[in-house]
Amino acid sequence: MGNADATSAPSGEQAAPAGDAPALPLGLDVQPHARAVLEGAFAPGATPSHAYLLHGPSGSGKRNAARAFAAALLADDPRSITAIPQRIAHSSHPDLTWVTPSGAAEMLVSDVEEPVVAAAARTPFEAARRVFVIERVETMNDEAANRLLKTLEEPPAFVHMLLLTDRREGVAPTIASRCQHVRFNPLPAARIAAELERLEGVDPGRALASARLSLGDAAHARVLAGDRGEAMRKAAERFVRSALAADTAARPWLAMLEQANAAGAAVGEQAQQRLADELELLPAKERKRFERESADARRRGERRARTRALDEMLALCELWLRDALCVSERAPELVHAVDRRSELDEDASAAGSERLRDAIALVQDARLALPLNVGEELALEALAYRIQALGGRGD
Repeated sequence: MGNADATSAPSGEQAAPAGDAPALPLGLDVQPHARAVLEGAFAPGATPSHAYLLHGPSGSGKRNAARAFAAALLADDPRSITAIPQRIAHSSHPDLTWVTPSGAAEMLVSDVEEPVVAAAARTPFEAARRVFVIERVETMNDEAANRLLKTLEEPPAFVHMLLLTDRREGVAPTIASRCQHVRFNPLPAARIAAELERLEGVDPGRALASARLSLGDAAHARVLAGDRGEAMRKAAERFVRSALAADTAARPWLAMLEQANAAGAAVGEQAQQRLADELELLPAKERKRFERESADARRRGERRARTRALDEMLALCELWLRDALCVSERAPELVHAVDRRSELDEDASAAGSERLRDAIALVQDARLALPLNVGEELALEALAYRIQALGGRGD
């Protein structure tokens, strides 16, 4: 089952929604469209929609906005304005349910069946509304989407749903068409870089490169600016540069696999620690079943983390090739990896524009295949040899 932050309320008579909830600051100064839609829901005479689709790159503020908007929906009077956000931050409000996918690559029907569909039919615990936040709705499989659809079409008056996605085009049309869309734009690279310098103490050159490579994803930029991000960049750059140079004898894909496995192991360790903490609170007769279900969830989580890390590194490979192509086409101002300019100049000169374009297409195909449970090592090895077959340096 997906991770849900609140339990279901007891069934009973449906309560009418509260009047206009007091608007809370949503922190959307750099997101004018999202600010207009979400803050407008609390304007005099306005009524919040039953469903919103918040879409845009990760790190652009969707989750923080969802928390603040949920707090505004659940605040019944001015006295609760300060307390509600604190309770939401600590996952302690019974009328807020926050769901994330539990499948290795998709959201399963069990993620929405009880936490959302069944719970939405029950009256709130203490507020006049119930709020459901569902992350990564683009991963929802057909069965889960069909189960959620009826609730979206005919929700109780007290139910509000906030659906979050980094890829709007991946959301089922039947789901997207029943929501009010809220757009979050990528953050400007200069703004992200300035925050990395100010808050993280990152070197200006590295901060700008991380910001540009993140494509407006502030959360990803923070990762790229750190030690793990630097290791991922080096592994990706070594892989693609070795393939371009027809120098794959050292199997450069192994460094990428090592980074991906480390990401999976870190998620597994976190899950194991949560399991240990929760087992102490369970009756002895329920522990074996809980351990079995937790082990399955841990394996899926590790798989998701490995796949995500590999996709991030393949994205870095794709950006490297694009940067080299920009240099080759005399457009260096468009380069993302501004701290690797000499290496890009070398690859641009040796590979040539046509070969770089073909290599970009190969990396894109490999990224599309990743969620299909392909053999990861075999897929990377095949990609390296295909890029190598385009011709190495010195041809």
